[in-house]
Amino acid sequence: QVQLVESGGGLVQAGGSLRLSCAASGRTASIYTMAWFRQAPGKERDFVAAIRWSGVRMHYANSVKGRFTISRDSAKNTMYLQMNSLKPEDTAVYYCAADETYYRDINYFATNHYEYGYWGQGTQVTVSS
Repeated sequence: QVQLVESGGGLVQAGGSLRLSCAASGRTASIYTMAWFRQAPGKERDFVAAIRWSGVRMHYANSVKGRFTISRDSAKNTMYLQMNSLKPEDTAVYYCAADETYYRDINYFATNHYEYGYWGQGTQVTVSS
């Protein structure tokens, strides 16, 4: 089992920045990919970004490319999401996710929420206009 705990959400004005953290514990050696998803009220849970636990490869949703940066610190078993140039439409609950599935295609990243087996409790990000 893997446990995930997010932190770092809050209220920020448009154009501002926030950094989210996701601390992993338990069987972290089994993790292959970690990701961030977000869910706005009344909408589906959408993919934001993903990173191999090795840190070698990342993948971003088009809506955040160039503004958000995903990273991880393996020594701290922690993943981060640096969010810059935030927009009101970025307002959502942000979830950390992890999965153990190994993909032969090193360029493939799962972007559907049902492809991830472990989830954090979520952290609210609100961007005011």
